[in-house]
Amino acid sequence: MAGILDGKSIIVTGGARGLGRAMTLGLVSAGANVVAAAHIESDVEPLLQDVAAIGIGAVHPVVADIRDPAECDRIVAETERAFGTADVLINNAGLTFTFIYDDRKLGVNQPKFWTVQDERIQAVMDTNFVGMAQLSRRVVEPMIEKGWGRIINVTTMLQTMHRQGASPYGPSKAAIEMASEVWLHDLEGTGVTLNILNPGGPADTPGFASQNERDKYSEVHAMVAADQMAAPAVWLCSDDSDGITGMRIDAGPWDVSKPPAEEAARITIPLGLILKSK
Repeated sequence: MAGILDGKSIIVTGGARGLGRAMTLGLVSAGANVVAAAHIESDVEPLLQDVAAIGIGAVHPVVADIRDPAECDRIVAETERAFGTADVLINNAGLTFTFIYDDRKLGVNQPKFWTVQDERIQAVMDTNFVGMAQLSRRVVEPMIEKGWGRIINVTTMLQTMHRQGASPYGPSKAAIEMASEVWLHDLEGTGVTLNILNPGGPADTPGFASQNERDKYSEVHAMVAADQMAAPAVWLCSDDSDGITGMRIDAGPWDVSKPPAEEAARITIPLGLILKSK
């Protein structure tokens, strides 16, 4: 069975759990060959079982730590051996609140920035920003040589970036926002597009909060299912999004029953608009 992404080679960091897992499965269902860069080895086997049931596309898991430049080199090398040079990089991997704070209670206590341990601040910044920058630099030049490619960055809502209790997660995502604007200008005229894809609200994933906290939180606030990321990710990775660059898509309101181009036109806004409007 043919898919819209047949032949596309795509790297998804954090591709074996949460938002990354949902995107990996959606991309494979569209025919893509996905390198799922994972940090937790136990996530791999359940992912492979689900991929096998899909019947098209393929996944090559790579257990790696993108904070290490040598590990980024290995991800690129394994991608080339498995599927050829990467056509798309989705920078999704991130350390979030459940890593930063041991005792955070969602919507109850807002930890102060001075209570965060040094090593956790370093790990968050290295994973969320430095690691994504390292991997992006390694894949973009072959894309430019081909005249076609995609870099898709996952950040967060402005409210999350600067709200009380969000440090250092929020600042790490703000760094990606600013990097995306700079890279957009650098990539002008190369055929490589740069876009941001976010859930558009609190994501119902283990990284956002514990299951018990998410259950309680969802009774009051709408949460975005991880699967909502799949359809816009497929569209952004496809030839149908040629020429679309410098845009932000929040996946929450995406209606999968409607044509993808129609939904993209309805939802996308230019990068930086959420910052300039405040």
